[in-house]
Amino acid sequence: MKVVVVVGGVGGARFLLGVKAALGLPPVGEGESPHEVTAVVNTGDDVWMHGLRIAPDLDTCMYTLGGGIDPARGWGHQDETWTVKEELAAYGAEPTWFGLGDKDIATHLIRTRMLRAGYPLSAITEALCDRWRPGARLLPMTDDRVETHVVVDDPDQAGQRKALHFQEWWVRYRAGLPAHSIVPVGADEAKPAPGVIEAIGEADAVLFAPSNPVVSVGTVLSVPGVRDALRSTKAGVVGVSPIINGKPLRGMADACLTAIGVETSAEAVGRHYGSRQTSDDGLLDGWLVAEGETVDVPGVAVRAVPLLMSDVDATAAMARAALELSGVDLEPARA
Repeated sequence: MKVVVVVGGVGGARFLLGVKAALGLPPVGEGESPHEVTAVVNTGDDVWMHGLRIAPDLDTCMYTLGGGIDPARGWGHQDETWTVKEELAAYGAEPTWFGLGDKDIATHLIRTRMLRAGYPLSAITEALCDRWRPGARLLPMTDDRVETHVVVDDPDQAGQRKALHFQEWWVRYRAGLPAHSIVPVGADEAKPAPGVIEAIGEADAVLFAPSNPVVSVGTVLSVPGVRDALRSTKAGVVGVSPIINGKPLRGMADACLTAIGVETSAEAVGRHYGSRQTSDDGLLDGWLVAEGETVDVPGVAVRAVPLLMSDVDATAAMARAALELSGVDLEPARA
């Protein structure tokens, strides 16, 4: 069985653990299995900091599936140290609001060196995964530079607006500056990374992780060709709601949804993605929502199940429900 999962960072990475477990794979690391999991990962959060190219969502997925993630934060290395961050602060080096751990810097150094040597991001990610052995194929959505920017009222000049990199809006301001618009800069000219369109076309099931529908899944969908591939794949396409009882599972997805005029509810997000059957640009065949919620998304099969990713077993149950809703037969996977 071939399963493609469209993911962002922390929530997407944790969902991938459950998908692997649902298919009989060890959640962390490699294992023998006839099944193949491919993650198409958002790169709109990628940013240059201190001369290094940082890919937060790719790294979070890689560390999580490879067993190196900090379990408390959900991002970065476990047992991290912060000597370089402290020394940068002593120099007064900007930005001070974005911290890089010492072990994490090694990943960024390798990525940056390979980028400057001319390697594409997809090849670099494959090389980094040789060290982590995540047991799933991690594909950046594109090898081209795409960065999500957020237009806000300038906090330093009344009556003026400015565009911030998503990381500054998210990390420095905690999405507290109301967004007028969210733009994946460079997406219009980008091409899907090698393997992305083929993976979607060959998949037996395609899942949208409970990642941010605007700046994670939405950014992947902004790359030309990805939406068309999702609409034409023979696989069932099922999304998992990141909203439970009107609140995001984590992060500030509500601020992002408000920016694009979508209500923070499972129904509104499902309708935002739309139906492949009844809409000219819709994407979903199925939509998982939280147990106890009643949701209507025209043309989409909706199922209510427990959605809290409290542990791997709970997440695997979610993933199994999503796979079953996509129409695949999981009995061979359990065997």
